Amino acid sequence: MVGEKGKEPREARFEKWPVLFQWDQGLQGAGVEIGSLVLKAGYTVGNEKLVKVLDGASGHLLGLWRKQGKDDGALRIAVVGGGCSGLQYQMDLVDGPRDRDIMVESNGVKVVVDPKSALFVSGSELDYSDDLQQGGFKVSNPNAVVTCSCGESFAA
Repeated sequence: MVGEKGKEPREARFEKWPVLFQWDQGLQGAGVEIGSLVLKAGYTVGNEKLVKVLDGASGHLLGLWRKQGKDDGALRIAVVGGGCSGLQYQMDLVDGPRDRDIMVESNGVKVVVDPKSALFVSGSELDYSDDLQQGGFKVSNPNAVVTCSCGESFAA
């Protein structure tokens, strides 16, 4: 576990990431780096291996934030039960990450994903199309074993 302020630092080991780190009073609020992840106060910073935002989606999202008069925000991607194939994506514009979220900055857009959803979206790409019939946000997910014909749900 991590040492408390003013106490002797102790080592902590994460089963997923066999990297050791020590508590450092200078890192309070700044975060601790573990491999390609950085632990921040309450959330983790990931990279585009989790989710990558392509140009079409980036341009559309940045435009949405401008229309709302916001300079900053994040896209929350969650995987929830439902749809024809059993799982579906849920996307919301949010102010920022919550505790335990993973935040990825890709193509100028911050994307936040909860740890459970991260298992399903790892390696995905998010794009946007203005196509009249098939338009909207599209997730290309390498973990999807089955997708339905509507393109809104999947099974992993």
